[in-house]
Amino acid sequence: MTPANEALERLKAGNERFTSDVRDKSALANRARREDLIGGQAPFAIVLGCSDSRVPPELVFDQGLGDLFVIRVAGNIVAPSLIGSVEFSARLHNVKLVVVLGHTQCGAINATVDELEQPSSDLTPNLAAIVNCIKPSVSTLIDAGLGENRESLVHHATRANVRASVSQLRTGSIILEDLIANEGLRVVAAEYSLETGVVDFFDADSDSEYEGGVEH
Repeated sequence: MTPANEALERLKAGNERFTSDVRDKSALANRARREDLIGGQAPFAIVLGCSDSRVPPELVFDQGLGDLFVIRVAGNIVAPSLIGSVEFSARLHNVKLVVVLGHTQCGAINATVDELEQPSSDLTPNLAAIVNCIKPSVSTLIDAGLGENRESLVHHATRANVRASVSQLRTGSIILEDLIANEGLRVVAAEYSLETGVVDFFDADSDSEYEGGVEH
């Protein structure tokens, strides 16, 4: 079992290697490592991230087979099956760190902004379900007066959506609430920059950029 703070430092160090174009050779897949994992897994962190092909967590954090329990869905939203997936690994594998990983230029965020600016009848019910999960975070920003600048709105909406997912994981599951209160589980927010490759970890409860409808 890896404590949450240690797991977080491992992810930060891995991202530094990634942005420096240096790989940890121990993370490279090989037959011996594959065989070691046949009998079971012991990931040190859970990552709930976006399905975007440009943001594979194992590469972004320079980790190898069996290191991360990765859950991916467009817009890194939270739904019952995704909460269940986090519960599964947090309990079965005794993982102490959950990272909700959003990213810049997110298609799901942009689609939600588009839908709020000009509603479309082309969304399938399943796509609409994703957009509807993100809408509250974006609507709050627009109501606060951040809708005039598209680039700024998308930036803040990306982080607001990550915060919302973090909050749902922290408070939307009795199992996770108990693990947080009594077993050292941490759920943290992060944003990956497509432009720089850097993952910025930020406190979902007190992001300095936007709090309570006021831009800082």
